[in-house]
Amino acid sequence: MKKTLITLAVLAAATGVAQAQSSVVIYGTVDAGFVSERGGKAGTVNKIDSGVASASRIGFKGTEDLGSGLSALFVLESGFKVDTGSQEGEALFGRQAYVGLSSKTAGTVTLGRQYTPWYNTLSKVADPFAAGYAGSAKNLFPANTTRTSNTVLYTSPNFSGFDADVAYSAANNGQESLVSSKIGRQMGASVGYANGPLNARVAYNTTSNDQVGIAGSVVSPGSARNWLAAANYDFAVAKAYVAYGVNKGDNSSTRNNANAGNLFNIASTGGLTNDSTTALIGATVPVGPAGTVMASIIHVNDKNSSNADANQFAVGYSYALSKRTSTYASYAKISNKNNAGYTVGNNSNVGSGDQAFNVGVRHSF
Repeated sequence: MKKTLITLAVLAAATGVAQAQSSVVIYGTVDAGFVSERGGKAGTVNKIDSGVASASRIGFKGTEDLGSGLSALFVLESGFKVDTGSQEGEALFGRQAYVGLSSKTAGTVTLGRQYTPWYNTLSKVADPFAAGYAGSAKNLFPANTTRTSNTVLYTSPNFSGFDADVAYSAANNGQESLVSSKIGRQMGASVGYANGPLNARVAYNTTSNDQVGIAGSVVSPGSARNWLAAANYDFAVAKAYVAYGVNKGDNSSTRNNANAGNLFNIASTGGLTNDSTTALIGATVPVGPAGTVMASIIHVNDKNSSNADANQFAVGYSYALSKRTSTYASYAKISNKNNAGYTVGNNSNVGSGDQAFNVGVRHSF
């Protein structure tokens, strides 16, 4: 009997150690809302939309303690549409899919499909709407730097509030990669400081515009280059946001709706291959114990002869029913100058007109 009890105790202890050393978590977000869009050639569009505030997703993430401050990690994340139940995109884990090693002293290296340092700066530091709702900064900021496949990302440890990351995305475009290793290649980096109420970050991203020309020759029209400086400061009664982006070179200012075709009655003239700057000011204000008001103004300054500038005004409200469930409402209006062609979308969709209202519910698990 004693031997049996001792054996069970050893097995229980071993199981506890294994659980402490390795863990896998299932997580996700289910988000759906009513969306009303106006101002485009489609007229008034009313619909139930998925991923308005945050993209609906299910993911798996895990870590394993390897000892001496070293651990292995992975993330597999798949998007889906609540309104139809269908998969978002063609790839099963098209949102994120990476594996890596993390050291408490040396930093973290991950390989796979990941967010760029530039986009993390936009969504986590610059935008009071966190790239969601009708006021998403993605409506006006360049859309060519969100996620990249075939990426190796290094993230440094935190040194007295400072940290940095560097990303390299290999081309890996089938036969085109055999012609030039630059086709489809991206590189990016960011450095930031977060301490107390201040969170500030500067990011850079460059994308090669190389492509295969006639008779297999390589056409090199330069690269798209995107800089972004952003900061937010929590005054307790309100959190202020500010951001400024500079976009240079062909394809550096690609509109979020560029793949949707012409959404207005007159052909759009801006936001495709032009140089531009983008500026944002905004704020979030806590209202009571569970409410938050969000607001921002964004301006695009087109540097080309078309002068296709645009302004967006947005306001929103979120109410936390619990730590994991919230309801929300938001509205945004874009003023397109000289047929700039920007539309009001949300986190997951580009929209169909120059104004939109949405109301919905989000649950995280």
